[in-house]
Amino acid sequence: MRRISIRISYDGTDYHGWQVQPGLRTIQSTIEQVLSTLDGKSVHLEGSGRTDAGVHALAVCAAFNLDNPIPTDNLRRALNRQLPPDIRILEATERPLDFQPRFNALAKTYEYRIWREEICPPFLQRYVHHHPYPLNEVDMIAAADMFIGEHDFTAFASADESDILGKSKVRRIFDARMWRHEEILHFRVRGSGFLKHMVRHMMGFLLEVGKENHLPEDLHYLLKGHPAKVPYSAPAQGLTQISVEYPLP
Repeated sequence: MRRISIRISYDGTDYHGWQVQPGLRTIQSTIEQVLSTLDGKSVHLEGSGRTDAGVHALAVCAAFNLDNPIPTDNLRRALNRQLPPDIRILEATERPLDFQPRFNALAKTYEYRIWREEICPPFLQRYVHHHPYPLNEVDMIAAADMFIGEHDFTAFASADESDILGKSKVRRIFDARMWRHEEILHFRVRGSGFLKHMVRHMMGFLLEVGKENHLPEDLHYLLKGHPAKVPYSAPAQGLTQISVEYPLP
């Protein structure tokens, strides 16, 4: 038996997120179907995390066990021949049998993009949130910096089936910044891990700061484990998972 990891890029527009769901088209189930055909038996794909319906990925990691002796580069080609064009396998790599794409990850990076002009080009509308209305971008940039550090993100997490286990919602954010480049307002965040819908809630709150419904300083209160959930969630299509980082071999 072999342990293989794959680096995946996908357009999430036409999928119901990463995770397998009965009767729904997902990224995980689509790749599993092709892998199972190649190996002649059911193959389970383990992801480095979950993305919501409509969220995209530039380069994320998943892993699976395989009996087929096909070389990794040929495996990558075979997968890309059979997968739909909105899912691409960028790389396939042999791993130790105990490799876990979720638990071995050191950091993950996400980016959210907002198109600020009146007219959004149609070839970009699947990958940005179109918001041409007034925003206080100076306050948004100041608020984004306040996410850096170790905080309790209870207020920024949606309810999850694992909540019954009472796991900590403390996460470390290594870097968080917002900047404007031409027509697009970018928000990029790199952290040790992320809770369900966490980045979309972070972005939703920043938008409320931009609309001047909140002050940047309000974050200090929310990042101390405030039990009330932030009721704002930015639309899925503006969010892309950029990368997952692992220890060097």
